[in-house]
Amino acid sequence: MILSYSTGGKPLLPLSLTLGQNGLLAEGLPDSGSDVNVLPLGVGNALGAQWDPSKTTLRLAGAFSGASAMPLLVMARVGDFAPVRLAFAWCHTNEVPLILGQINFFMEFDICFFRSRNQFSVLPKGTRLS
Repeated sequence: MILSYSTGGKPLLPLSLTLGQNGLLAEGLPDSGSDVNVLPLGVGNALGAQWDPSKTTLRLAGAFSGASAMPLLVMARVGDFAPVRLAFAWCHTNEVPLILGQINFFMEFDICFFRSRNQFSVLPKGTRLS
């Protein structure tokens, strides 16, 4: 699947997220420099997740250091590909974008950026190129 960069010059990937019976459409930024997938508070809330401060919290680094986060497993569907389970650091703020990082988005999908053409491609892992 080949997609174009957004008008803002970012490779935003449309995807469908599901948690239990709740689902929504979202756009995520594939970021090969991010160790983890990051989910804003509002997206988790819209999926019906309940913030529980007694659960295990995660420490984020970089631009998001200091933001509280907890693990959240969500089913994600990209295009017509089979759904995959993604592990997110669900942040207790909306000041973070939905980021698709190394663990585990890049473990489930192969991404190739063609910045000079303002395009990127996404394939499920194990897809054979012809």
